[in-house]
Amino acid sequence: MKHPIRRPEVYARSELEAILSAPSQPRDRAFLMTVYACGLRVSEARDLKTSDIDRARMQLRVRNGKGAKGRVLPLSKRLLEELVDYWRAQRQAKAGHDSPWLFLGQRAGEPISIGSAQMIYNRAVEKSGVRRKGGIHVLRHSFATHLVESGVELPAVQRLMGHARLKTTAIYLHVTECRLAEVRSPLDLIDTSHLER
Repeated sequence: MKHPIRRPEVYARSELEAILSAPSQPRDRAFLMTVYACGLRVSEARDLKTSDIDRARMQLRVRNGKGAKGRVLPLSKRLLEELVDYWRAQRQAKAGHDSPWLFLGQRAGEPISIGSAQMIYNRAVEKSGVRRKGGIHVLRHSFATHLVESGVELPAVQRLMGHARLKTTAIYLHVTECRLAEVRSPLDLIDTSHLER
C-alpha cells in the first residue's frame, strides 16, 4: 500500500521576516539567517568554520554534509553583512575570537550545540508571534520551497540542498494557492486578436 507523500510545512516570506528579525543577539540572528539563506541542516550550520566563508567568491563551503558530502553554496550579500555584524559585536577582540568555529557555543573552543540552535529557533518563533510549523528544519524546507516558487529549476535546488536523488527534492514541487492564482492559461499567451467574433 502506497503512503501519501507528506509535504513539508513552510513559512511564508513575511513569517520568515518576523522570525529572523526576532533574536536580539547578533549570533542568534546570524545563525538562523545562515540556516535559511543556505538551506542548511542544523548540523551543517553548527559545523561551519570561519574558513568556510569565501568573501572573494561570495560562497559558503559546507564540508560535512549528509553522507559526508560537501557542497559550495552562494553567499548572499545580506547574510555576509549579518555575519560581519555578528563578528564585530560578539567575536572581534573577545575571548574565543580565534576559534575556528563560526558559531561559538557556551564552552570556549566549541561550536554551538544542536540543543542551543533549536532553542534559538524556538525563542525566535515564539517572540515573532508566528505559528510554529515544526523544528528548525522548517527553515531548510522554506528555503527549497521559495527557490522553486521563484523559478529555480529542480536540479539546481537538488544541488543546493545536497540531495543525492532528484526524487527527494521533488517534494518541494507542491503548489501554493498564491502561485496557482498567478498561472496564466497558455491560450492567453497566443495572439488571437485577428480572429473574427
